[in-house]
Amino acid sequence: MSLSLLPNFISACRIALSPVLIFLLHERDYRMALIVFLVAGISDALDGFIARRWGFMSRTGAILDPLADKLLLVSAYVMLAFLDHLPFWLVLVVASRDALIVGGYLGYTSMYGPVHMRPSLMSKLNTLLQITLVLAVLAAEALAWPPAGWISPLVWAVLATTVASGLHYLWIWAVRKDIEHVHAEKRHD
Repeated sequence: MSLSLLPNFISACRIALSPVLIFLLHERDYRMALIVFLVAGISDALDGFIARRWGFMSRTGAILDPLADKLLLVSAYVMLAFLDHLPFWLVLVVASRDALIVGGYLGYTSMYGPVHMRPSLMSKLNTLLQITLVLAVLAAEALAWPPAGWISPLVWAVLATTVASGLHYLWIWAVRKDIEHVHAEKRHD
């Protein structure tokens, strides 16, 4: 395997961790689920660092990395709702926002051509809070820390940032149209 493929390999491994996480949560093995979620988080930071540090960024990586992140988060949210650790309505809001972003991207690119998508500051905060909520629930179940009183405020913070982030993307696409278009490179033969 070429070293330049390492970030994509790490992302693919993170995708493979999603069914493992689902299985562990189904079995209510919260300690191992917490470890798998932490390993996935570390691998996300590692593949991004390697790709940026050595310039191993690729179109495949630009697709695999966010796909791995979303798959892991959605898997965690669905299972934690199924196990009554998160409210089902929160899963609906989170999944609806993700569907809005993917649908908006596909719609925009079909009308105007390829674009570079960069996560907004609100989107980054939302992702951080979504991850923090999963970690807090898993840690509360596995380690009896943090206290249960910490989960509810995190649920509301995730709700608020999810809605705000979804509305922000909608505003960017519909009102500002402040999107960086990908220009085809001219080939000199």
